[in-house]
Amino acid sequence: MDEVLLLKIGETVLKGQNRRTFEDQLIKNLKRALSPLGAWQFGISQSTVQAIPLSANMDMRRAHECALKVFGFAGVARAARVKKEMPAILDSSVAYLSDILLASKTFKCEAKRSDKSFPLKSPEICGLAGERILNAFPHLRVDVRRPDVTVYIEVRDQYAFLRADQARGAGGLPVGSAGDAAVLISGGIDSPVAAWMMARRGLRLTAVHFASPPYTSPRAEEKVRRLVGKVAAWAGRIRLVVVPFTEIQEQIRERCPEDLSTLLMRRLMMRLAERIARREHCGALITGESLGQVASQTMQALACTDAVTALPVFRPLIGTDKDETVALARKIGTFDISILPYEDCCTVFTPRHPRTKPRPAMLEQAELPLDLDTLMEHALDHTRTELIDGESF
Repeated sequence: MDEVLLLKIGETVLKGQNRRTFEDQLIKNLKRALSPLGAWQFGISQSTVQAIPLSANMDMRRAHECALKVFGFAGVARAARVKKEMPAILDSSVAYLSDILLASKTFKCEAKRSDKSFPLKSPEICGLAGERILNAFPHLRVDVRRPDVTVYIEVRDQYAFLRADQARGAGGLPVGSAGDAAVLISGGIDSPVAAWMMARRGLRLTAVHFASPPYTSPRAEEKVRRLVGKVAAWAGRIRLVVVPFTEIQEQIRERCPEDLSTLLMRRLMMRLAERIARREHCGALITGESLGQVASQTMQALACTDAVTALPVFRPLIGTDKDETVALARKIGTFDISILPYEDCCTVFTPRHPRTKPRPAMLEQAELPLDLDTLMEHALDHTRTELIDGESF
């Protein structure tokens, strides 16, 4: 008996002639996630990926945890792979699932006979397996409607597989299958969640962070690294680009109307992010904005922000409320980091009475005192880039 991972492919099964491209990317991402644990062999059959460890001492519990963070799978389960013979199937149903059966009160068996040449039909397989389990665990009783655990037996071309209930996978599409995008990431709650959501739709991420020392501290920048690391645990390696923003914010404060300062700052951020995105071969920008959440996120303000970039801007949180965003932040592990009290540049020089319904012409006029080209070139010349791998911190 060998232990393997069985991973049920999700949305990719709906693809047509290019399905193989999505599956290849899915296997590549799974291999990336599992390779730190050791060597694996992968195969696809009947919309299920088999991940087979090539060493006897593989940490399968940790492998299962890693696989649950790979976008593109609907379900993930540890399973026993046994000879396609009833004695082996019956023995393994007791030995492999003993811990979960001992902890349960009720069970049922489900069998799938993909290999129609197998001499027993599915109901016969279930009957024999159920009898063996009841003999081995007399405290159990059968409940076909709401069992504590379901024992799944699947007879395939070369082997039979036994498992209990599978865990829900990360869903979505494999990272890299939809292209590349740059996400504007702060130290707050929203932008890491937006990054995670778009990675789940198949985008490979570059993160762009704006730092304003001495108004923002090194701890604030380290906080962003940790947030990017949490997202990278799901999305794979992320390139983090840190942009110096102090001079720009100081000039906006000195030369521009206070009530427009936040929007002017956002417009400069979008311009810089677009330049970086194009340099990194990204086809879109991502932000964590939600309609009406703050003054700079009204419909009119967002239109003024979008006016300065030709790239599409994805805002996956645009229709969510804060409770929904917080719930996702907790799920992906970013919330406790996001609430650490280290300010980012978005909270520096906040106007007392920000304008909520600006017009593009108003902002264009307010930008005239700024030497935009010089400010942007200076910021871009002094960016710092590093690669962030997924970490648990």
